This record gives sequence, C-alpha cells and structure tokens, in this order.
Amino acid sequence: MWAYESVFYQFYPIGFCGAPRVNDGVTVNRIGKVSNWIEHLKKLGANAIYFSPIFESDSHGYDTRDFTKIDCRLGTNEDFAKVCDDLHKADIKVVLDGVFNHVGRGFWAFKDVQEKKWDSPYKDWFHISFDGNSGYNDGFWYEGWEGHFELVKLNLKNPAVVDHIFNCIKKWVEEFDIDGLRLDVAYMLDRDFLRQLRSFTNTLKPDFVLIGEMLHGDYNQIVNENMLHSCTNYECYKGLYSSLNSMNLFEITHSLMRQFGPEQWTLYKGKHLMSFVDNHDVTRAASILTDKNHLPLLFGMMFGMPGIPCIYYGSEWGIEGVKQNGSDDSLRPELEKPEWNELTDKIAAMAKAHRESNALCYGDFKHVVLTNKQAIWERKTDSERVLIAINADSVPYTAHFDARCGTAVDLITGKMHDFGGGSELPPYSVAFWKMECV
Repeated sequence: MWAYESVFYQFYPIGFCGAPRVNDGVTVNRIGKVSNWIEHLKKLGANAIYFSPIFESDSHGYDTRDFTKIDCRLGTNEDFAKVCDDLHKADIKVVLDGVFNHVGRGFWAFKDVQEKKWDSPYKDWFHISFDGNSGYNDGFWYEGWEGHFELVKLNLKNPAVVDHIFNCIKKWVEEFDIDGLRLDVAYMLDRDFLRQLRSFTNTLKPDFVLIGEMLHGDYNQIVNENMLHSCTNYECYKGLYSSLNSMNLFEITHSLMRQFGPEQWTLYKGKHLMSFVDNHDVTRAASILTDKNHLPLLFGMMFGMPGIPCIYYGSEWGIEGVKQNGSDDSLRPELEKPEWNELTDKIAAMAKAHRESNALCYGDFKHVVLTNKQAIWERKTDSERVLIAINADSVPYTAHFDARCGTAVDLITGKMHDFGGGSELPPYSVAFWKMECV
C-alpha cells in the first residue's frame, strides 16, 4: 500500500486560501494556489496531500451543501481538477476529506425536507421526528452531530443515502483521480457503512486508501481488512508533546510499546496509524511546547515512531496557533507562500529518511535506552535496522548499550556515528542511525 510508505501534508483549503469564513456565493479560483506550493512540497519530501473539506458548504467545510461541487469560494471543479493533475504529475497522491456523518443545513436534500416536510422524498435521509421542533423552528426535530444542530446527521442505514455518497466518490475519482479518503468522525460512522465503503472503493482503483478520524478506544474496531486501512493516532498525539513538556519520555515510549511493541498483547503491531503533531483541530506544536528547542525532537519522534507521518501546513517552519474558546480560526490561517528555515531542513531530512527506509515504514518497535530525558528506539525489519536517538536535555548525554555494530550512518545528517566508548547525544538532539548490522 503506497500510503504506508508516504509522508502526508495537510491543507485546510478554506483557511489556507483565504476564503470568506461564511459562504458568500461568489466563485473565485483560490484553490489554484496549491499548485504554487508543489516545489515546496517536493523539497520537503511530502508525496501525499490530505485536503480538508473542499466541497460546497455553509461555512467551515464540514457543513456540506453539495458533494458534487467544489466550494465556490475555492473555485470550480475544473480549477480543482487542474490542481490534482499538477499534483499527480509531481508524483503526489491526493486524499480528500470524506464528511459522511453529517451535512450542513444548506444541504440540498435537507432543504427539500424543510420545504415539503412529510411530502419530501428525502425525509428518511436524516434522523427526523415530526412530533417535535428544532431550535431553528423547522417544524420538525432532527439529530445533529454531538448536539451541533447546524450539522445534520445523515441516515447511513438508508440505501439511497449510501448510493448517493458512493456515486459522488466515483465522480471524484473520475473527475479528480483521487487516491483515497480521510473519513471525518469515523468513530461515529455506521460499521456496516464502513464495510460497504471498503468493498466499493476497492473497485475504483488499486490501493485506494481509507483513513479514519479516531480519537480514543480500540482502533481495531474500524482498522481491519474489511473497513479502514488506517486511522489517526490521537492516543500518541498527546504523548508526543506531553512527554517533552513534562520531561518524561517514559510516557510516549510506553504508549508506543503498548501499541506496537514486541509483546503478544500489543494492540496494533503491523498496522499503520496516521501520526501527527498538530492539525486543523488542535493547538499548533510550536505553541504547545514549553521549550521551543524540543520542536525538532517532536517531529523526530513522529517520523521515528510506527505509522504514516502527516505534516500540517506551516508547521514545518514552526508557525504558531492556539485553539481558544472553541475557535479554530487561528489554527487555519491564510498563507501566501511557504517559508524555509533550520527546522524545515531537519523535517525534510526526516521525511526523506522515512520514505526511503524499510525499517521506518514497516519495522517492529522496541526501546533499548529509556530515561526521563533520553530515549533510543529500535525499528527493525529482516533487512534493515534503524535506531531513533533522542536527547531532550539541555546538556550532552552518553548512552551505554549494546549497539551490536561499530558504526552507523545518521539518516538525518548523513554523518557516520561511532559506537565505541558509548554514544554521545548532543543537547536537544535527534538522530536516525541506520545500523550496519541487522
């Protein structure tokens, strides 16, 4: 599966492109700006793009009006098709946000129900009771997503709804040649729908990937041979930054051992969850870390741990953004052009190492050194062995362990490392040592 060997990059198009916060009905080709970032993406080492919602919506994209039409604030279907073609010519895959749990109040079928009530052929597309009323005084009650009634929950048990969604996905493949979907709030999606979705998308194109948004619980419930290929690893998202802020690398290491370690009870060994340090819903990594010297280490752990790494736009050069009072606006800024600094250099080197390393893409996981401020993890396949060495302290640290090799090459810097007399880790450092012995 191509996704297991990829480095993803996430755009939140409505914010990134500087579109109006609320749909103004004016068609402007803003999405074309993505093509101007392709050289940056290639230099960074990202070879797959995950687009947050791009279809016609009321406001933020997750309140869809029409699954067949690119949001007018971003441009036309032809504009987006051009962007997808440009990305594919650069050997960059395209994954779209599949928002199938709910739609906006402006969704065409819901508007028909508002107008015709009982007489609407679409009344069973939603979870509606005509014995009540909504806060919008629709003359009927309906279920919204987690109490947000601007997000109308779809009835995924209704074959007509499923058929409509599947026809739209097929159209996206035909029109934009997309390579997969990231499923919004996958933890809430009907399990039968997920099985049908996997079966259907298997027919569209080889290795069409399905990645679900999961927060907590057992990821195996939806990441399996019959449903999704991957899901977001929120369990380790918190551990990544928290272990650095509290100077307690036991936290993230023990989480990874629980998920991917060598024990028989390991939860997700052999699976490829999506790893991230921030996204459109959470405070930026550069804002959440108490010590900015830890930022390269945070990304180093993300690229070194098992999973599919995903970079959120702008975070590669350390922009900040804080989620405040439930508002995500500062997390989703308009950016005119990419920037590049020392952090970006390191992330690009890590991305290259990850893409080109069998051990980093597929290797088993265990730790060989672990203290509060230092950790050395091992990723290993039958053909390759890589050690991820982290020193979160402000002073050097010498690690003594049986490396089983005399030397190794650091995949980040390209420099040779000699294990004789112990391995010195500079302050605030991360290294990917490719060992000469397996």
